[in-house]
Amino acid sequence: MKSKTIKVDYLSRIEGEGSLFVKIKDNRLTDVKLKIFEPPRFFEAFLRGRSFHEAPDITARICGICPIAYQMSAVHAVEDALGIHIDGQLRALRRLIYCGEWIESHALHIYMLHAPDFLGYESAIHMAKDYPDIVQRGLRLKKTGNEVVALLGGREIHPINVRTGGFYKVPSKQELLQLSEKLKSARDAALETVRWTASLDFPDFEQDYEYVALRHSAEYPFNEGRIVSNKGLDIPVHEYDDCFTEEHVQHSNALHSVIKGRQTYLVGPLARYNLNFDHLSPLSQEAARSAGLSNVCRNPFKSIVVRSVEILYACDEALRIIEQYEKPDKPAIEVQLRSATGYGCTEAPRGILYHRYSIDNNGIIRDAKIVPPTSQNQKAIENDLREFIPKYIELPREQLTLKCEQAVRNYDPCISCATHFLKLTLENE
Repeated sequence: MKSKTIKVDYLSRIEGEGSLFVKIKDNRLTDVKLKIFEPPRFFEAFLRGRSFHEAPDITARICGICPIAYQMSAVHAVEDALGIHIDGQLRALRRLIYCGEWIESHALHIYMLHAPDFLGYESAIHMAKDYPDIVQRGLRLKKTGNEVVALLGGREIHPINVRTGGFYKVPSKQELLQLSEKLKSARDAALETVRWTASLDFPDFEQDYEYVALRHSAEYPFNEGRIVSNKGLDIPVHEYDDCFTEEHVQHSNALHSVIKGRQTYLVGPLARYNLNFDHLSPLSQEAARSAGLSNVCRNPFKSIVVRSVEILYACDEALRIIEQYEKPDKPAIEVQLRSATGYGCTEAPRGILYHRYSIDNNGIIRDAKIVPPTSQNQKAIENDLREFIPKYIELPREQLTLKCEQAVRNYDPCISCATHFLKLTLENE
């Protein structure tokens, strides 16, 4: 009996660290475990006993790549508890800052983290030697997204301008118009990104996922909507805990989220795309079809194309918001305290991000729950690997390892939100 072990101490091009255990016996896959070994960071505990005003700034520190998602879910949950409804231009500005985050986050993943897998490079730095124009396009896209976030959020990383009820400061029409030309250029670059990613070589691999995403009656979802799936789920956000639960698995410090009675589900770009294709802008729909996509995509490797379509949509939506913008009279609406529990769910670049807060009469948070997208996708990642590895089980160890890493990177897992990632152990008996 032969056994062999492969260890990749730190997986490159992933936000965080952890391990993947793969066991093969008699040329058959017998076990796959995605192991998350970093201790929890206790952000929920940090929130307890703090003022509701602090929730957006505290939760923004959970992730340096998608702080807006955490801030938006936080303020929506607090506002739900306090009976506040945001509409008009303040609501539009929240969509605009989310556009900026989607542009910068998706561009980072597509060009710097995922494309090297498809083109056979160790990193984007190595890829840049042969594809300098492509890498520079990705950097320009990311910069444009960062500029949108910086203008509305006060700074690019861990923005400080988002608050319950709106913003501390809102931009003038002229300030937003200064972004328009950059966003038009970014839209052109996004269209090229869709065409370029569609030309990549994709494995023939499809899964029958239960896609879960927000669904809004008239918009591609950012901040609001019902939680729906392609297999019959359709609930308001406040019923999230009735339908979803988190389970502890022995091999991981991170919880696995499942639908009660149905187990694994998928969140993120593929889920949004499949459940909301009709709400993409006409240009985005046309680009998707030209790239060979229909309104349904079940191949996780093609998520790189779907992310490109979402960048294109975010540029389109940002330009629409700026064109229609009129500076509101006040940057925020007044808040009246009450004791209540509130629920918020928004679409982070990687999928739905759920927050729940219980607040007392003094505005102090007494209980908090946060469920990030990556923890919701961990079981789906394991399931993909169970189906994917047997197709390549004859490959040499090094090539099989790279295939596994690429399959994981389909998800753009932000393990730093939920914990960290990846060391690979491949046991062959």
